[in-house]
Amino acid sequence: MLHLDPNDLQTPKLHGYLLGAIGPRPICFASTVDQEGQVNLAPYSFFNVFSARPPVLIFSPARRVRDNTVKHTLENVQAVPEVVINVVNYSMVQQMSLASTEYPKGINEFVKAGFTMEPSELIKPPRVKEAPVQLECKVIDVVSLGTEGGAGNLVMAEVVRLHIDEQILNDEGQIHPEKIDLVSRMGGNWYSRAKSGLFEVAKPNSDLGIGIDALPHAIRQSTVLCGNDLAQLANVSVLPEGAHKDSGKNLEAHQQAKALIEQGDVQQAWQILINEY
Repeated sequence: MLHLDPNDLQTPKLHGYLLGAIGPRPICFASTVDQEGQVNLAPYSFFNVFSARPPVLIFSPARRVRDNTVKHTLENVQAVPEVVINVVNYSMVQQMSLASTEYPKGINEFVKAGFTMEPSELIKPPRVKEAPVQLECKVIDVVSLGTEGGAGNLVMAEVVRLHIDEQILNDEGQIHPEKIDLVSRMGGNWYSRAKSGLFEVAKPNSDLGIGIDALPHAIRQSTVLCGNDLAQLANVSVLPEGAHKDSGKNLEAHQQAKALIEQGDVQQAWQILINEY
């Protein structure tokens, strides 16, 4: 048994222990806007529900450990105290991960990750249409927990409107756990799927993925490749050599590429799409 004083640990080490020990953690997929109306979309696993009446959720966009900077989400809710908390299920987990890429301010992660912006009814930030549950919230308080890298900022958000996809309900009108197919965060690259256990999602490209919007049109509009497939193809810094705007028109190539992506071989999937065997 290790006996550790957190004050003796470097922040990345402490962070790793905490995330590895405390899980699975639900994911807050937060959409916000700044004062100019620019949209930001980002996931956070320091998140949960803390009250039903009033309905209050709390999530924490922590200061970056790497350079002690704050995230666009925090800046936005301080300027425009509204947020949509979109629930993440398995069918969108790779796209959600791509949206966590640290794109420059002003880049719309909805576009990069291939999501559809759905207007909210009571607040300014848009909803993620593909999310099975979307919660429009008013931010009632933001509590800073410190000024060092890794320090959290508790965003307390009161739900003012719920949007629930009827397809995830059972005959009694309750949310069915298998139909909603939730995912949650563990430590490192690990996630948990409520229906089937652990799986891995590769970290987003630190050099910034090109995004789904930059994929060749035929690939982006594929009837075979799903959003999760496209997100993995889009997690590259540049289009692979040989790829161009007309790549990927062969349907059989899409089917072969999908099988390779499911096996974790995204590089070979790209080669199939480029060469269209």
